[in-house]
Amino acid sequence: MAEKKVIGNLKLRIPAGRATAGPPVGSTLGQWGLNMMDFINPFNEKTKDLMGKNVIVHIRVFEDRTFDWKSLGQPVDDLIREAIKIEKGSGRPNVDKVGKITKAQLQEIAEKKMDQLNAVDIEGAIKIVAGTARSMGVEVVD
Repeated sequence: MAEKKVIGNLKLRIPAGRATAGPPVGSTLGQWGLNMMDFINPFNEKTKDLMGKNVIVHIRVFEDRTFDWKSLGQPVDDLIREAIKIEKGSGRPNVDKVGKITKAQLQEIAEKKMDQLNAVDIEGAIKIVAGTARSMGVEVVD
């Protein structure tokens, strides 16, 4: 059987278990002519255990107006903010520091996200997460 032609790749950040037909889900899927409820119900069911947290979702849209989707879990910046209990990152990360994160916390986050990061080993993944932390104004400590 021939592979279906992909005509769109969508990336959305949606509150887990709370996708609705309103924006951003409804407006994004609607412009591709997709049935929103075919996404919303399975998404809400699959992510209800992460309720209240944001989840990144990749949706592939095919030529025949069908689609498939994959949930990537929480974004790295959310995991960092959760680990060190801050509300948001710094607007001026090189000047204003908002918190400190330990190598152990970085490793824990890197292990959770390892399959989605562009890293060969856990050390590389830790460096990627540490870079995200630094860009948020979070100091990396031993």
